[in-house]
Amino acid sequence: MENLIALFKSIEAAKVIAPEINYYDYVPLDLSISNPELLHQKLQTAKDYEIFIQNHLDKNQAKIAFGGYIETRNLYQRSTVFKNSNSDERNIHIGLDLWINESAPIHAALDGTIHSFQNNTALGDYGPTIILSHEIEGFKFHTLYGHLSEASLNGKKVGDVVKKGEQIATLGLPPINGDYAPHLHFQIIIDMEGKVGDYPGVCNEKTLLFYQSNCPDPNFLLKIM
Repeated sequence: MENLIALFKSIEAAKVIAPEINYYDYVPLDLSISNPELLHQKLQTAKDYEIFIQNHLDKNQAKIAFGGYIETRNLYQRSTVFKNSNSDERNIHIGLDLWINESAPIHAALDGTIHSFQNNTALGDYGPTIILSHEIEGFKFHTLYGHLSEASLNGKKVGDVVKKGEQIATLGLPPINGDYAPHLHFQIIIDMEGKVGDYPGVCNEKTLLFYQSNCPDPNFLLKIM
């Protein structure tokens, strides 16, 4: 694991969203249950979050808000994908979110091939999703791009070659994107565990250690700040 993280840190990855926007126009966004600002907000719908995030961008004179890795959140409670009577509630986010209130272009972080793709249509799920496979210096891993537009899946085939920086999708809008304020969920996955077109992006406390190991911090690769 340490060798793989060192590899990520040594790689120059492409920007995965709206590459014309510089990283100095990004601002961190805290959506955790420990953020006191959220205690005074009634954020329930996608529109509520769009307004909250746009206000955060405007206040900080930024264009993209980012964050969320290993962040415990309340925003999943409306969805039975994460909270139901048959399993422990999942509320710990294990990817990196990049928030922008428009249908921005999405680009491959690295050279790779299409591992799988599908539209995960449940409320609160990813919506249209693309997963790429990569191999660098003998290390195999994957990157997941969630909350895309439906058109992003058109013409895709498993095994298609993609190049670093190539546009592979556009960002989805609610309700197609799982009914969230527009954002890209970007995640590194080492072992796909046999899954196709989908992989958990949120876990619970009991499984956190496994997912921290299998899904290391995407910012090791992107190096936003």
